[in-house]
Amino acid sequence: MAIRNIRKDNDEILRKISKKVEVIDDRILTLLDDMKDTMYEAKGVGLAAPQVGVLRRVVVIDVGEGPIELINPVIVFESGKIIDEEGCLSLPGRDGAVARPEKVIVRAQDRNGKTFEKSGTDLLARAFCHEVDHLNGILFIDKVIPQEQLEKK
Repeated sequence: MAIRNIRKDNDEILRKISKKVEVIDDRILTLLDDMKDTMYEAKGVGLAAPQVGVLRRVVVIDVGEGPIELINPVIVFESGKIIDEEGCLSLPGRDGAVARPEKVIVRAQDRNGKTFEKSGTDLLARAFCHEVDHLNGILFIDKVIPQEQLEKK
Protein backbone atom coordinates (compact mmCIF):
# COMPACT_ATOMS: atom_id res chain seq x y z
CA MET A 1 0.00 0.00 0.00
CA ALA A 2 1.14 3.51 -0.78
CA ILE A 3 0.23 7.14 -0.40
CA ARG A 4 -0.64 8.59 -3.80
CA ASN A 5 -0.44 12.22 -4.87
CA ILE A 6 -3.78 14.01 -4.70
CA ARG A 7 -4.52 16.00 -7.84
CA LYS A 8 -5.23 19.63 -7.06
CA ASP A 9 -7.10 22.69 -8.27
CA ASN A 10 -7.05 23.02 -12.04
CA ASP A 11 -5.72 19.55 -12.90
CA GLU A 12 -7.71 18.62 -16.01
CA ILE A 13 -8.23 15.01 -14.88
CA LEU A 14 -10.61 16.29 -12.17
CA ARG A 15 -13.00 17.43 -14.93
CA LYS A 16 -13.08 14.15 -16.86
CA ILE A 17 -15.69 11.40 -16.62
CA SER A 18 -14.39 8.17 -15.12
CA LYS A 19 -14.79 4.83 -16.86
CA LYS A 20 -16.71 1.92 -15.45
CA VAL A 21 -14.62 -0.83 -13.85
CA GLU A 22 -15.19 -3.91 -16.00
CA VAL A 23 -12.85 -6.30 -14.17
CA ILE A 24 -11.92 -6.14 -10.50
CA ASP A 25 -8.30 -7.25 -10.65
CA ASP A 26 -5.18 -6.72 -8.54
CA ARG A 27 -4.75 -3.21 -9.96
CA ILE A 28 -8.20 -2.17 -8.71
CA LEU A 29 -7.63 -3.82 -5.31
CA THR A 30 -4.30 -2.01 -4.95
CA LEU A 31 -5.99 1.23 -6.00
CA LEU A 32 -8.62 0.77 -3.26
CA ASP A 33 -5.97 0.12 -0.62
CA ASP A 34 -3.80 3.03 -1.75
CA MET A 35 -6.82 5.35 -1.84
CA LYS A 36 -7.73 4.45 1.75
CA ASP A 37 -4.16 5.10 2.90
CA THR A 38 -4.09 8.39 0.99
CA MET A 39 -7.47 9.51 2.37
CA TYR A 40 -6.44 8.77 5.96
CA GLU A 41 -3.04 10.44 5.52
CA ALA A 42 -4.78 13.57 4.19
CA LYS A 43 -7.38 13.43 6.99
CA GLY A 44 -10.26 13.34 4.52
CA VAL A 45 -13.61 11.56 4.70
CA GLY A 46 -13.71 10.50 1.06
CA LEU A 47 -11.59 10.10 -2.03
CA ALA A 48 -12.44 9.30 -5.65
CA ALA A 49 -10.03 7.66 -8.08
CA PRO A 50 -9.71 10.74 -10.36
CA GLN A 51 -8.29 12.61 -7.35
CA VAL A 52 -5.29 10.28 -7.49
CA GLY A 53 -5.08 10.44 -11.29
CA VAL A 54 -7.03 7.29 -12.18
CA LEU A 55 -10.13 7.63 -14.37
CA ARG A 56 -12.04 4.67 -12.96
CA ARG A 57 -15.33 4.62 -11.03
CA VAL A 58 -13.81 3.82 -7.64
CA VAL A 59 -14.48 5.62 -4.34
CA VAL A 60 -13.48 5.21 -0.70
CA ILE A 61 -15.30 6.89 2.20
CA ASP A 62 -14.94 6.90 5.97
CA VAL A 63 -17.08 9.32 7.99
CA GLY A 64 -15.93 7.74 11.24
CA GLU A 65 -17.83 4.46 10.94
CA GLY A 66 -15.12 2.48 9.15
CA PRO A 67 -14.08 2.43 5.50
CA ILE A 68 -16.59 1.97 2.69
CA GLU A 69 -15.31 0.86 -0.72
CA LEU A 70 -17.47 1.56 -3.74
CA ILE A 71 -16.80 0.29 -7.25
CA ASN A 72 -19.08 1.65 -9.99
CA PRO A 73 -21.30 3.53 -7.51
CA VAL A 74 -24.68 4.90 -8.60
CA ILE A 75 -27.05 6.91 -6.45
CA VAL A 76 -30.41 5.16 -6.78
CA PHE A 77 -32.47 7.13 -4.24
CA GLU A 78 -32.34 10.55 -2.65
CA SER A 79 -34.66 12.52 -0.38
CA GLY A 80 -34.66 15.71 1.64
CA LYS A 81 -32.22 18.58 1.37
CA ILE A 82 -29.57 19.97 3.68
CA ILE A 83 -27.32 22.95 3.03
CA ASP A 84 -23.95 22.62 4.73
CA GLU A 85 -20.29 23.55 4.30
CA GLU A 86 -18.17 21.35 2.08
CA GLY A 87 -14.50 21.14 1.27
CA CYS A 88 -12.34 18.86 -0.85
CA LEU A 89 -8.88 17.34 -0.66
CA SER A 90 -8.32 18.49 -4.26
CA LEU A 91 -9.21 22.09 -3.39
CA PRO A 92 -7.31 22.75 -0.16
CA GLY A 93 -8.34 25.83 1.79
CA ARG A 94 -11.58 26.27 -0.12
CA ASP A 95 -15.04 25.58 1.20
CA GLY A 96 -18.61 26.64 0.60
CA ALA A 97 -22.24 25.92 1.29
CA VAL A 98 -23.67 23.16 -0.91
CA ALA A 99 -27.20 21.71 -0.98
CA ARG A 100 -27.19 17.92 -0.89
CA PRO A 101 -29.86 15.28 -0.22
CA GLU A 102 -30.42 14.44 3.45
CA LYS A 103 -30.63 10.74 2.63
CA VAL A 104 -29.31 8.71 -0.30
CA ILE A 105 -29.00 5.08 -1.25
CA VAL A 106 -26.01 4.10 -3.34
CA ARG A 107 -25.66 0.88 -5.33
CA ALA A 108 -22.13 -0.35 -6.01
CA GLN A 109 -19.87 -3.38 -6.14
CA ASP A 110 -17.51 -4.42 -3.37
CA ARG A 111 -13.94 -5.61 -3.90
CA ASN A 112 -15.27 -9.12 -4.59
CA GLY A 113 -17.58 -7.91 -7.35
CA LYS A 114 -20.75 -8.38 -5.29
CA THR A 115 -23.41 -5.74 -5.85
CA PHE A 116 -24.80 -4.11 -2.72
CA GLU A 117 -26.79 -1.07 -1.62
CA LYS A 118 -25.93 1.21 1.28
CA SER A 119 -28.00 4.04 2.65
CA GLY A 120 -26.54 7.15 4.20
CA THR A 121 -27.88 10.22 5.92
CA ASP A 122 -26.34 13.59 6.72
CA LEU A 123 -22.51 13.47 6.35
CA LEU A 124 -22.47 10.00 4.75
CA ALA A 125 -25.13 11.04 2.21
CA ARG A 126 -23.10 14.20 1.48
CA ALA A 127 -19.92 12.13 1.03
CA PHE A 128 -21.65 9.68 -1.34
CA CYS A 129 -22.89 12.57 -3.50
CA HIS A 130 -19.58 14.48 -3.39
CA GLU A 131 -17.51 11.46 -4.43
CA VAL A 132 -19.91 10.28 -7.15
CA ASP A 133 -19.78 13.85 -8.52
CA HIS A 134 -15.98 13.47 -8.78
CA LEU A 135 -16.49 10.42 -11.01
CA ASN A 136 -18.53 12.63 -13.34
CA GLY A 137 -16.01 15.49 -13.47
CA ILE A 138 -18.05 17.67 -11.11
CA LEU A 139 -16.43 19.54 -8.21
CA PHE A 140 -18.25 20.89 -5.16
CA ILE A 141 -17.31 24.44 -6.19
CA ASP A 142 -19.67 23.98 -9.16
CA LYS A 143 -22.54 23.70 -6.68
CA VAL A 144 -21.59 26.29 -4.05
CA ILE A 145 -24.48 28.57 -3.13
CA PRO A 146 -23.41 32.23 -3.32
CA GLN A 147 -23.36 34.02 0.05
CA GLU A 148 -25.98 36.53 -1.18
CA GLN A 149 -28.48 33.71 -1.75
CA LEU A 150 -27.80 32.21 1.66
CA GLU A 151 -28.41 35.57 3.35
CA LYS A 152 -31.84 35.89 1.67
CA LYS A 153 -33.09 32.68 3.32
